[in-house]
Amino acid sequence: MKISIVGTGYVGLVSGTCFAETGINVSCIDVDELKIKNLNKGIVPIYEPGLERMIENNVSKGRLTFSTDLKANITECEAVFIAVGTPPDEDGSADLKYVLSVAKEIGQSMTNYLVVVDKSTVPIGTAEKVRNTIQAELDKRNSPLEFDVASNPEFLKEGAAIDDFLKPDRIVVGIDNERSKKVMQRLYKPFLLNGHPLLFMDIPSAELTKYAANAMLATKISFMNDIANLCEIVGADVNNVRKGIGSDSRIGPKFIYPGAGYGGSCFPKDVQALIRTSKEFNYDLEILQSVENVNERQKKVIPAKVLNHFKNDLKGKTIALWGLSFKPKTDDMREAPSLIIIEEILKAGAKIKAYDPVANKEAKRRIGDVIDYCDDMYEALIDVDALIVITEWPEFRVPNYKVMNKLMKDKLIFDGRNIYDAAEMSEFGYTYYSIGRPIVNK
Repeated sequence: MKISIVGTGYVGLVSGTCFAETGINVSCIDVDELKIKNLNKGIVPIYEPGLERMIENNVSKGRLTFSTDLKANITECEAVFIAVGTPPDEDGSADLKYVLSVAKEIGQSMTNYLVVVDKSTVPIGTAEKVRNTIQAELDKRNSPLEFDVASNPEFLKEGAAIDDFLKPDRIVVGIDNERSKKVMQRLYKPFLLNGHPLLFMDIPSAELTKYAANAMLATKISFMNDIANLCEIVGADVNNVRKGIGSDSRIGPKFIYPGAGYGGSCFPKDVQALIRTSKEFNYDLEILQSVENVNERQKKVIPAKVLNHFKNDLKGKTIALWGLSFKPKTDDMREAPSLIIIEEILKAGAKIKAYDPVANKEAKRRIGDVIDYCDDMYEALIDVDALIVITEWPEFRVPNYKVMNKLMKDKLIFDGRNIYDAAEMSEFGYTYYSIGRPIVNK
């Protein structure tokens, strides 16, 4: 079986590589010539555990290729996946210009029956726009070629994307006829051998499922952050509350950890897009509007705690920041809470020394040299007045407090992910601020 995947971003590259891992011949296409040149040299543009080795293995076996030429790689394909970006437009809606550009090129280039699969996260109605765009190009060619459009949203977690693809909770496919269904069944057959469910549904339902899933997870996060803020006001401990509600099987323990807000490429964009879609149909998703408002407010909770501690005077202070990416096991900085924290702390007059195991380079690309980047977590602590922990990388969980004590000017920690035990902080003599828990004073 042969397929092409257009777009070598996070979704396209992981999907193409994992399909190749099952024995399918995959061509990954991108307009970015430098990216394709680097991929052909074995240089992977994103950080994802295990991906580089898997790409190398499938390239060496001839199952995975990279090219800028869709026309040359579409021949004899049974399916073409559209996995390009859908960035938020000015009004928050998903910008479909890249998706429709690919659809246009497919219509200009296809030579046989195809299933065109929307893999990008796209709003309801996109499949029809893709269908109309392709058909318009075929009409210009006076071509009788047939094709179908399917929706196959991805549910990949950055840092665990390979496992998520190879061992999915579910595979959602929106189709509107048996012909396209058979192609998608054959494509995903290797994943069904281990009992993973393949859920076929109508196309609008598949398009909405992706947004609804991310919106639900974002809602759980914002709800818990709101409760955490209330805990601080009333003197409760959010960790106890979290355990109390998480033990209820109807709620569950996942995504109810308070913190400094969610970020990344999916939750912020998808919540905004779903809100915008609802407005187009004259319906207000009031809960999601609140979810977004709470999240934006939550990103400023840590800098507010810092400013309050120093009585709104950070001039001459140096603050260490552990973590820059929006979550561990990725270098993704999109909508990362660290960006807001850095902006607020710098605006208040302090200097920042930061360390992230993999995201230093990406942070520097985004914000330049406005902060100092360190190659080691302890290097970032030298002569600082406080430490902010903002990404829960495993290496931050059990630090060497004796080393920290020697390096820091003051024993002061602001924990944006609640990864430390308050009693332990007290034992080591730290003043410790967290989210939704009592302050520990040394």
